[in-house]
Amino acid sequence: MSSFYRFKRGETTLKIDYEREEIVKVIDRVVRKTMTMDLTWEWPCGVAYYGVSRAYKTTGNKDYLDMLKQWTDEYIDMGLPAWTVNTCAMGHMLITLYEETGEQKYWDIVMSKVDYLRNDALRFGDHVLQHTVSVANDFPEQAWADTLFMAAFFMLRVGSKLQDEDIINDALNQYYWHIKYLQDPRTGLWYHGYNNVHKDHMSGFFWGRANAWAAYTMSQVKSLLKEWYLYPQCMDIECSLRDQLAALKLVQTDNGLWRTILNDEETYEEVSASCGIAAAMVNNHNPLHTKYVQKALEGILYNISEDGRVLNVSGGTAVMKDRDGYNNIPKDWIQGWGQGLALAFLCDILK
Repeated sequence: MSSFYRFKRGETTLKIDYEREEIVKVIDRVVRKTMTMDLTWEWPCGVAYYGVSRAYKTTGNKDYLDMLKQWTDEYIDMGLPAWTVNTCAMGHMLITLYEETGEQKYWDIVMSKVDYLRNDALRFGDHVLQHTVSVANDFPEQAWADTLFMAAFFMLRVGSKLQDEDIINDALNQYYWHIKYLQDPRTGLWYHGYNNVHKDHMSGFFWGRANAWAAYTMSQVKSLLKEWYLYPQCMDIECSLRDQLAALKLVQTDNGLWRTILNDEETYEEVSASCGIAAAMVNNHNPLHTKYVQKALEGILYNISEDGRVLNVSGGTAVMKDRDGYNNIPKDWIQGWGQGLALAFLCDILK
């Protein structure tokens, strides 16, 4: 039997109609399929296992924690790669492993990632993290929305846990400058990347998953900072997310999804972006977004197979040179970020 569940913050309410047990079953299918993937210590795994750790915290299913622990222990024994902005995404899952097991080795790796981001990672301008996918200087002085999930959100989680103001402020500084560099004030939507050398947005498209990275991570800030209103940057985050979600609801498709180029109706619907955007709407607690989340839930569930694959997720995407570059990225394969963002959304529905 279907019922209404309400998400509250103060006096506002977001009401979503769904069957709880069905959502729990879908989460289980997605988790178990995710854990059969041969993911390595990189950002696809970081996003995927963030979702699995959220599934554990939300459902209490200890199988999920045991699977994460077994995989991580095996990988630690084999040896870990060098850190980049992207590999720091693995820190999300390690926070959960440390909190649930108390094993210091997990927290030591977390803090080594924080130390890398704070002291060794490439930066430009006002201490803004340059997006890095390898130990090389791949994209000189480029800011990508992806960095918010892989690094800034991770640092904010650690800083809030430790009540370390330096780490918190560094994380919020990343949010602040990514907003300034990437959000279009006219539309409220986000560009994929910014090139500080040329002072432009390169090809200048409103890529769907970039908007998901931005919206989802901004929606996490208030829950992590009890006194968020004492941090001036949080006012920018709140207003940026407000304007972005107001714009995103206007480009939701009839199927409840968002496109790989948000404002281009000839580009394909992309499910990982849809999961991140819909989750941000849930976390933002605006009752006016109820119908958009309801519609997204239906569209996302339709795109999860019986064996737990999240379908129609675009492959890894650099800042492409043109429209066709984005639209021709394949969406035929199971991807870690699709699995992880779907789990995050479904867990937020249950939360």
